[in-house]
Amino acid sequence: MGRIERAESLDALAETLRRAVRAVPLGKGRDLLHGRWLGHPVHPVLVEVPVGAWISAAVLDAVPGGGRAAGLLVAVGLAGAVPAAAAGLVDWAELERPQARVGLLHAALNIGAVTCYSASLVARLTGHGLRGRAYALAGLCTLGAAAAAGGHLAYRQAAGANHAEDVPHLVPPGWTPVGPLAEIPHDQPVRRMVGEVPVAVVRDGDGSCRALADRCSHDGGPLSEGSVEDGCLQCPWHGSSFRLADGWNATGPATAPQPVFDTRLQDGQVYVRLRTPPPVRH
Repeated sequence: MGRIERAESLDALAETLRRAVRAVPLGKGRDLLHGRWLGHPVHPVLVEVPVGAWISAAVLDAVPGGGRAAGLLVAVGLAGAVPAAAAGLVDWAELERPQARVGLLHAALNIGAVTCYSASLVARLTGHGLRGRAYALAGLCTLGAAAAAGGHLAYRQAAGANHAEDVPHLVPPGWTPVGPLAEIPHDQPVRRMVGEVPVAVVRDGDGSCRALADRCSHDGGPLSEGSVEDGCLQCPWHGSSFRLADGWNATGPATAPQPVFDTRLQDGQVYVRLRTPPPVRH
């Protein structure tokens, strides 16, 4: 996996595919596939259908008289693989290069598994049951390898994880000064520190301030280098936008809201304090 992460030779292919995926006019369907409505990526949820169906098919293939039911489950798995792949592709298109390289391996192995199961279904429908079982077994082994690559993406490379989850655990309690109001420009985020946590502070036209945790929940991008549009702070890396009022992720690919800070002005100094409980959608 380490060699795959460092394989720069994959970048040209990855960039071509990335542009193609981003060019598909999905509209609001893109956020639906990212899982913004769910609060975390929807791809792992959709994957349960093909994986569950194909594992069950393997069990039935080992049971006398289970071949017909196993064939039905192979077909169910192939149908379920379509939305799972679509969700995985839109997530993959927003990954960093080392993650995208491992993602290509994950996708290639999944394509191999789908090919095996497609051959298995054709063999079963044409009366070649033993051959169908063999193809299904090969597909299951390939699926296991794909799962290992997917696990590396999620748990080793933190793809799809909430990169702002640690903020409540690191921010010191109470109000913390972040500098004079005069040094904070209007409608332009600036980076300030609250203990060990970077915070993006924005000054409104009326002189009040808004503040969000600086590291984007999607992939840790610096929101303080982003732009303010329609009351939202947009990440410069992948375009996720968060409402300054409450930190809610207005658009993806971010699936988790951004930690938000209350602000107050005292003697010309801006003070911030982490707002608890965390943002709730409304």
